[in-house]
Amino acid sequence: MAISNIRYGEGVTKEIGMDLQNLGARRVCLMTDRNLSQLPPVKAVLNSLAKHGINFEMYDNVRVEPTDHSFLDAIAFAKKGEFDAYVAVGGGSVMDTCKAANLYASSPTSDFLDFVNAPIGKGQPVTVPLKPLIAVPTTAGTGSETTGVAIFDFKELKVKTGIASRAIKPTLGIIDPLHTLSMPERVVANTGFDVLCHALESYTALPYKMRSPCPSNPINRPAYQGSNPISDVWALHALRIVAKYLKRAIRNPEDREARANMHLASAFAGIGFGNAGVHLCHGMSYPISGLVKTYKAKDYNVDHSLVPHGLSVVLTSPAVFAFTAQINPERHLEAAEILGADIRTARIKDAGLILADTLRKFLFDLDVDDGLAAVGYSKADIPALVKGTLPQEKVTKLSPRPQTEEDLSALFEASMKLY
Repeated sequence: MAISNIRYGEGVTKEIGMDLQNLGARRVCLMTDRNLSQLPPVKAVLNSLAKHGINFEMYDNVRVEPTDHSFLDAIAFAKKGEFDAYVAVGGGSVMDTCKAANLYASSPTSDFLDFVNAPIGKGQPVTVPLKPLIAVPTTAGTGSETTGVAIFDFKELKVKTGIASRAIKPTLGIIDPLHTLSMPERVVANTGFDVLCHALESYTALPYKMRSPCPSNPINRPAYQGSNPISDVWALHALRIVAKYLKRAIRNPEDREARANMHLASAFAGIGFGNAGVHLCHGMSYPISGLVKTYKAKDYNVDHSLVPHGLSVVLTSPAVFAFTAQINPERHLEAAEILGADIRTARIKDAGLILADTLRKFLFDLDVDDGLAAVGYSKADIPALVKGTLPQEKVTKLSPRPQTEEDLSALFEASMKLY
């Protein structure tokens, strides 16, 4: 069980300069994106670095929903800079890019595909020591400050993949709820849906005792190891917070209590899924965002088509949980109850339908696009979407219910329209 070091509280960002001093950092790489570089979270970090005399260089060219090209650009910057510490200020895109930059700058002779998940890359274990990385999340969110995972779009194959290793986990996550006040409404919604699915997927993932074969050497033990008693605690707690606070956080930007709680829930769910893993919503989401045509999400200040990660994940959730529920219906029913369903007269065999309906109502109430059709897909795209899901075995094999290509086609078809 790998857990990150977390520091939480309003205003704790001001301590980051002292943290870097305490680490003995001489040359710091600060990573963020163009949009955030003008906003209060980055200003707070810059103030602290200046106050404590930290020598740094800023890289603000991170792409929202990174690609192998954008990762390689950041890696080149990191190699050239010869940094001895990293600071990532942003959402999952920034944190993941920074993890990759730290990894490849620390192992300069490695080929890019060496550490990328198989079957796309070689999935080699990381054996080199990395530099300290402090993550300052500004969304509530990916939970990337707690995990050893970095996700990107592999352009050539039009598929999302990633790097998964405990070695790339941030040294410290600074969770300062003031930063969530910079998030626009749809960013709050979409990053919140990522928290929701992290919690639901890790709680319903294949139990750790059923995963096989046992790795031949502990260095090959995966970061994602199936649902387990420790991750379950974090996943359920995160789910309760989402049920209580996500709608409030989206509807009222001034609701600091709701936004602060969602920021913590993001880290809680991260600790859960970072050890248990996710399954089909995430596995199927990667081609949904990777094959995007012209859809541009509201409230995202970017110059390219984009289905935000949290949206691409949640659109398949009703279909996915209706499909997986026959394996552990009790857990699916428990999740539905936490999300507001009345299960007093429910039959256990209806657990999947009940959870699916509860999710549909939740999404409808929050003005979520009506299925994959609303983000630009049609039935004709299903074969390509299925083809893009097949290489995601790292997560799809954690589904409690095994799935065929026909099953995946049916799940994509059922997700074309939600309401």
